[in-house]
Amino acid sequence: MKTTKILIVDDHEVVRDGLRNILTSLDNISIAGEAGNGEDAVKMYSTLKPDLVIMDISMPGMNGIEATRVIKEKDPDARILILTMHDNQEYLNQIIRSGAKGFILKNTDKEELLEAVKTVSGGDNFFSKDISKLIIDNYIRTAKETEKNDGYKEVPLTKREIEILKLIASGYSNQEIANILYISYNTVDTHRKNIMHKLSIKNTAGLVRYAIEKGLISLN
Repeated sequence: MKTTKILIVDDHEVVRDGLRNILTSLDNISIAGEAGNGEDAVKMYSTLKPDLVIMDISMPGMNGIEATRVIKEKDPDARILILTMHDNQEYLNQIIRSGAKGFILKNTDKEELLEAVKTVSGGDNFFSKDISKLIIDNYIRTAKETEKNDGYKEVPLTKREIEILKLIASGYSNQEIANILYISYNTVDTHRKNIMHKLSIKNTAGLVRYAIEKGLISLN
């Protein structure tokens, strides 16, 4: 089994020590390096090319969100898991926009941490249960505020359109969907536009609300 190289980024040594002790308990994980701030994280990522970055948010100088954004600009395939004590909507929105693939809280248990590491290093998104609920609640609230139509048009979607709609509603970007389905970015974008046109929906929040109301994705 391939060894997963991890870069730990946190300004508290005790946190880095705790993460290292947990992660190195597994045979297929190695710690490629540790950084105490965003600037060092960006430099070390370029040098070490880790398979996964576990990133704190609140750090002196360049914070974790800014560091994530810079790393993703240099390497769009970078896999970054945010580990923080902050669980409010403002931080969640910034984290999603930064390009991070996962978000868990520092009070998480060992099992969820290891599951998050395995999931994100494997290329999939991971959000803890509390964060997933926050995402869905926000999408529903936004959809209710922005979608004014009395109901959705009952129109048939193709099997591929339904497949893509489910992934959109689960929080995947066009590029991530393209990678998952082995199709081009432009093909995904065309399907997205066709779905929105068919359903007379104007934004992603509306697509999420539609998928939830039609039972295409689970709230659990």
